[in-house]
Amino acid sequence: MTLRLDDAPAPPTRHFDFATLPAPDRYRLLTAAVLPRPIAWAVTRSAEGRVNAAPYSFFNVFGSDRPVVCLGVLARPDRPKDTAVNIRATREFVINLVPFELAEAMNLTCVEAPPEVDETRLAGLATLPSVAVRPPRIAASPVAFECRLIHEFESGPGQWLFVGEVLHAHVATRVLTGNPDRPRIDHEALDLVARMHGPSAYLRTRDVFDLVRPVWADTAPQPTETHCKERQA
Repeated sequence: MTLRLDDAPAPPTRHFDFATLPAPDRYRLLTAAVLPRPIAWAVTRSAEGRVNAAPYSFFNVFGSDRPVVCLGVLARPDRPKDTAVNIRATREFVINLVPFELAEAMNLTCVEAPPEVDETRLAGLATLPSVAVRPPRIAASPVAFECRLIHEFESGPGQWLFVGEVLHAHVATRVLTGNPDRPRIDHEALDLVARMHGPSAYLRTRDVFDLVRPVWADTAPQPTETHCKERQA
């Protein structure tokens, strides 16, 4: 006898009502469940021209035509985060990806520094000018996206979701492979890190396996043939 999928017993679960759960517990559950999370090393400039850099793991790409990325910046108890203030003021930011070799420098830019502190200098990071936006890019990052804000949404008190259009990409030639006219990015050469659970757990993105995407014609259930005998007159 074959056990059908709908006959399989459901695993035991525990219900969490997010309407009554304290905010720190909601954060802990969400960030321990949604894994791994890519890291956006966001570089911004204030309206006065001060550079700021900080990493965020509430980030991903959400389209290619238009090319858009989304960046979530959570609230801080005493004042808004500099990244959110700067993006709202200038509508520009640069997303840099974080390779393993820059993990320590990235972690240093997590520090709650005053707004006048340039975290790229604090971490000893060289920067290069961008093409279309005022914030610079981190020179040692293998991939950087110049972004212009197209939508902003306050998803909670002081908590912002920013949608940016990618205007330009800068990709290190050492991570490019294949046809020079249509190069691919070598993920092993990229060697990015991602956020895991808790305040200090990270992951190197080299544990990869492949699954071939199925084709419906090969997957769809086939109709069962029936043979009917004609009744003899």
